[in-house]
Order: sequence, then C-alpha cells, then structure tokens
Amino acid sequence: MTRMTRRDFGLLTAGSLLGGGTIGTWGTAHAQAQQVLKVGLIPSEDSRAMLAQSKDILDAVEKNSGMKVQGFVATDYNGVIEALRAKHLDIAYLGPFSYVLATTVTPVEAFAIAETAKAGRTYYHSKIIALKSSGIKTLDDLKGKNFAFVDPASTSGYAFPLAGLLKAGIEPKRDFKTVIFTGAHDANALAVANGKVDAATIADRILDAAIAKGHIKADQIQVVWESPPIPESPMVWRKDLSPETKAKVKAAFLSIKDLNWSDQGKLNGFKETNDQAYDIVRETAKLANIDLKKQK
Repeated sequence: MTRMTRRDFGLLTAGSLLGGGTIGTWGTAHAQAQQVLKVGLIPSEDSRAMLAQSKDILDAVEKNSGMKVQGFVATDYNGVIEALRAKHLDIAYLGPFSYVLATTVTPVEAFAIAETAKAGRTYYHSKIIALKSSGIKTLDDLKGKNFAFVDPASTSGYAFPLAGLLKAGIEPKRDFKTVIFTGAHDANALAVANGKVDAATIADRILDAAIAKGHIKADQIQVVWESPPIPESPMVWRKDLSPETKAKVKAAFLSIKDLNWSDQGKLNGFKETNDQAYDIVRETAKLANIDLKKQK
C-alpha cells in the first residue's frame, strides 16, 4: 500500500484498505505528536476525480484542526464501511443509505452535513432518467427495458428509486429485461447517454454535473421519476474517537465556508446533523423491502 504524504490522496481498493502496510500501522501513527486523521470517501463519481475534487475540503480540515489528514476512496460503498468497522478510518463521507447500513455493523454517528450554495439546502433528490428518443415517459414504460442502479448501498442510486418502483408495482427482477449496477452515478449518466441501458438512477446534483461536463445533453433527457427530498450525505465518525478529537473534527468542518466539493459544487459550508435525521432513509429501506442485515 502506498504511503500518503500530507497533501497526497490515494486510490484504494476495499481489499487493500483492509490489508496491512501503512494503514495497518494505525496505532503507531495515531500516537505521533501530530495526530493523523484518516478520511474515507464513497465513490459517487470516478474514484480519482472524487479524490481530486475533495482536496480543498480535506486541506481545509487539516488547516482548521491542526491534524494531518489522509484521504482515501474505496472501489465501492461497502469498502468504506468495512474500513470504518476495522478502524482503518476515523471519519468518512457516506451516502445516507450507506450510513444507515454502517450503523448496523459498527458504532458510527453522523455529525455534519453539507449545504450547497446553488440550492441553499441540505437535501437532494434521486431521479430515474432515460433518453427522450427511447419513448420512455412513465415508470410503466420501463417494463422489459435494460436498467441500471448505482450500488446496492446507494441511497439515490438504489434504495429510494427501488422503493418508488415497488410502490408503482414494478419489481425490477421480474419486470426489467436486465438490471446492472455500474458503481457510480456518473457512470449511470454515461450508460444512458451511450445506449448501454434504457434507463438509470442518478442523484440530481450528479446529473447536473454530468450535463455541465457534456457527458449527456439536457435536452435529450426524460426524467421518468423523482424522489421526495433525501437528507444530504453525512460526514460520520467512529463513536470511539476521543471527545477531544471529535471536538476538533466538528469545529474544523463547521468552520469551512465557500469551498467547492466534488459533485455538490460550491458549498455555503457544513451544518451539524445527527443520526435521527436519517430515520427517513431507514423507513424507505423498509418500504423497499431491503433487509439491512443482508446488505452488509
């Protein structure tokens, strides 16, 4: 495993994240005079892009906390959850659903949530999109089509749209021709644009980003379905971190103002949040007949 310098961020697979090497020397690093804060990121976009676009935020956390920050992204959502459980990460940026999953396997707690400057809000929406040329306009039109979710641990890429489909009487395994998981929201946009699938799930802000990057054209998109508001993805910490570390970390995030961050774009900053804010996600999982224990 590659050792990270103060300003470097590395791409880690779930396997390497849980293996030996630098991460395995956690106890030694933690005891050094300058505490190391290991931060995990879910791959909501291409992993390398996610790291590059998170650099300003992680640099700000390092400056505000006085702690050395090392950022990591796993190849899938479960990789970050497993790294938290193995105590190879201290804090992580998780999707709402992956956070709920994490709470079922390891003691973690949401503590901060980003407020986007564009919308001035701490929530977002899931969408199901298709190309207008496909003729797909309603959920019923999806029957017999090729469909893409993001990841089984994704909130807007799986849990919420699955609940919406089931509510409409559509069972993906039964009613879709094929179902795939691409692993990232931007990959879903490309899958629709390139005709790999007929329709796909995506978070609204990542759809906006895909349009801005020219990956898909706005005037070619048909929004087939949109979810109710979903609480934004939280920053979470392991509950066993010391009170002093938690205080430093929370203060560092709440001090961040007017920075760009990945698919969320420019942020007004971060606000405090808590575990109860994600009860709507737990309720949606129940509506979608998702067994949280089997998702791990």
